[in-house]
Amino acid sequence: MTNMPDYQEIYLHLMRETEKAIRILVKAQQDCEELYLRESGPALRVLPTSGGQAEKSPAAE
Repeated sequence: MTNMPDYQEIYLHLMRETEKAIRILVKAQQDCEELYLRESGPALRVLPTSGGQAEKSPAAE
């Protein structure tokens, strides 16, 4: 008689390792987002529309 694999343990091991991998990926994404937000980035400017007038946003008034 041969030993049957313990499918429940195989499944649980896979789920635990998958959860670890997901946590690593989420942490890496959060780290990159934090780095991006810390960068000052280029200055933004409003370009004129085809009519020659720059549109004003309601927040600018």
